Amino acid sequence: MKAHEIREWDDFEIGERLKELKEEQFRLRFRMATMELENPKILHSIRRDIARLHTVLREREMGAGEYVPVAVAEES
Repeated sequence: MKAHEIREWDDFEIGERLKELKEEQFRLRFRMATMELENPKILHSIRRDIARLHTVLREREMGAGEYVPVAVAEES
């Protein structure tokens, strides 16, 4: 999941995906504690996806909904 993909979603979709990822993270932490988790990197990627979702929501809250590349910003 990339940030530019997330920016195309509406707030409801982001909230639902965030809820799903947090539930999955909760289940995986229990599996890790009982040594049943085969690939611990999955937990790492879920944590990053959650952070990306929160970042996009925060961008929208701050009013920075559109990404402007650095080269374009410097020309203005």
